[in-house]
Amino acid sequence: MAQDFYEFDSEAVDAALDAARRTHSGNEKLQNLTAQSGLPMVGAHIAVAAQCIAVTISNNQVCLTLPLGLGKHCLHLPVHIPNGTAAQACLTICTHFGIPTGVKVSVVVAGSTVFSQTFGAC
Repeated sequence: MAQDFYEFDSEAVDAALDAARRTHSGNEKLQNLTAQSGLPMVGAHIAVAAQCIAVTISNNQVCLTLPLGLGKHCLHLPVHIPNGTAAQACLTICTHFGIPTGVKVSVVVAGSTVFSQTFGAC
């Protein structure tokens, strides 16, 4: 039986990326001062929640197509959850100065996060 791959909405991903970019726009003066002082960059890394989607557990896993060209992945859940259990897969976009560097995906069952994995740099 073929595995179903769930996908996140591209508009939600774009909105999260836009929020990260807007956060960094206008901060050039602060970034220059920080760079000149030798101190770590303030606010360089931002993680923005993009979307949670409804998924169903199948064979103790959830399979997703990730945005940003990160491919298709099946998340193998560490606890036994019966087939057909309703869950959520939540996507967070990770950025550095508004440029996407990776994603974090969390699987939530009955309000509890049962699995979380990052792809790329997060």
